Order: sequence, then C-alpha cells, then structure tokens
Amino acid sequence: MRLRDYQAGDEPAVLALNAESVAVLSPMDSVRFSLLREEAARLRVVEHEGELAGFLMGFCAGSHYDSPNYRWFSDHFSDFFYVDRVVVDTARRGLGVASALYDECIAWARDKQLNAIVAEIDIEPPNLGSLKFHEKYGFQEVDRLAHSAQAPAQKVVSLQRLPL
Repeated sequence: MRLRDYQAGDEPAVLALNAESVAVLSPMDSVRFSLLREEAARLRVVEHEGELAGFLMGFCAGSHYDSPNYRWFSDHFSDFFYVDRVVVDTARRGLGVASALYDECIAWARDKQLNAIVAEIDIEPPNLGSLKFHEKYGFQEVDRLAHSAQAPAQKVVSLQRLPL
C-alpha cells in the first residue's frame, strides 16, 4: 500500500470510486471535482497492487467550500481540518486503506498545529461502518444536521470532532 498526493491521471479512478459510494457521499462529476480539488487543503490517494484503492479529500477552516456540513463547522469552530470524503474501493475494504489515510491525516494536522479534525457521518440512513470507524479514532458527536428531504427519505448526519 502506498500513500501519495493526487495526480491528474487519478481523476477517472477517483470519480469511479466516488460514484461507487455515492449513497453515503455527495455526487461528484469532473466539473465539481475540479472545483473541489482547487479548494482542497489535502487530496491523498492510496495505491494497492498498482490500482487506486482509496482517497481522502479535505478542507481547512477558512475555505470557500459550499457544503452545508462544512459551513456548519465553519460557523462553530475557527480551527480545523474537515474530512469531506474518505472513499475506499469496496473490493479493498478491510485492508486498512481508510486507517492509513486517517493516520496520515491526523499526523499532518498535528504537524500543522490544527486543533481538530471534523467530519460528518450519515445516521439517517445509517452508515454503521463509518460510525464505528470514527468512534475507534475517538471522534465525538457535537451536533446533528438534517438535510432537505430527498427521495425516499430525509438525510441526517452526525457532525463529529476529534480534538488534537
């Protein structure tokens, strides 16, 4: 497993991974990805056996990112790194890809002397794997945010924070 910075040739694999997990992420086409990539403070990928196995994209406080979840954190905290999405290829789950991305992200945030890492996790409908994963790292819920109704049901996220 090898962690590295995103490279332009990774775009098709990143978009495919995002599409594979879109039920627990926001959609992202190449235009949206280009905008997010320009604003992101961190965009790391993991290669496993020569293929892209996962990625992590996030934003620091003060970004112009338009996500309502990011905006909530901006309204309540002045210093943080927001994990917008961590995505692992379904065929490679359980190999430690997400842990490798988070371990490196936490070390990077500490090196930058940031106060916290923040993220949101779906609770309606529930993303139990992500909830357990974040709990393992010590994330704690600071609030919940309901998003407008989307068929078939409303989405609710747990806004979580890991103090550093």
